[in-house]
Amino acid sequence: MTTMTAARSPLSPALSPADRPQLGLRERKKIKTREAIRTAMYSLVEEQGYEATTVEQIAERAEVSPSTVFRYFPTKEDIVLTDEYDPILLEELRSRPADEPWPDTIRDVMLAAARVGVEEDLRVARLRTRLMVEIPAVRSRMMESMSVTGRMICGALAERTGRDPDSLEVRVYAMSFIGGLMEASLYWAENGHQGDFTDLVDRALDVLEHGLGTEKP
Repeated sequence: MTTMTAARSPLSPALSPADRPQLGLRERKKIKTREAIRTAMYSLVEEQGYEATTVEQIAERAEVSPSTVFRYFPTKEDIVLTDEYDPILLEELRSRPADEPWPDTIRDVMLAAARVGVEEDLRVARLRTRLMVEIPAVRSRMMESMSVTGRMICGALAERTGRDPDSLEVRVYAMSFIGGLMEASLYWAENGHQGDFTDLVDRALDVLEHGLGTEKP
């Protein structure tokens, strides 16, 4: 993603906010609280920087208690990084045709997820990835978080192929996609968020599928 390959499919219904199933009142309240905490965090970071922003300030801005913040997010870094996409991503992976080649499945789903993440709030996407580059604690927590997503992909891949999700081959294959997504995120932020993030993810997937090639850029 030097000439970028366009996404091969439209935004998948399972990843489209308008088509997500209606949630119960309790779950909607939880999501509303999480979003209030995230919004408070992002605003404060933009105003005064990450290090100067405290959990107490976040709680006050979000109109919740500090204990509520910690109940939803164990660390300040989690407020930056946690989102609602993993269950949706897993649902989408499982909903694809059983006879579809796995590389096509993972490409389409990851591109759709990347597109949704940016289109829902470009400002937040840029802030999150900038903090990944600038704040070592955020970057470290990101690696832990993406490892969890990688294990989820291991399970989906094992279901599709009948392989052991804990086998070395499945783990290496699944985590290579997570590594590619992580590096695309860092590259985007390191280069001033120039270009389209989805195109960068597509480039990363091309490398994973075809290798570096023999021609020099």
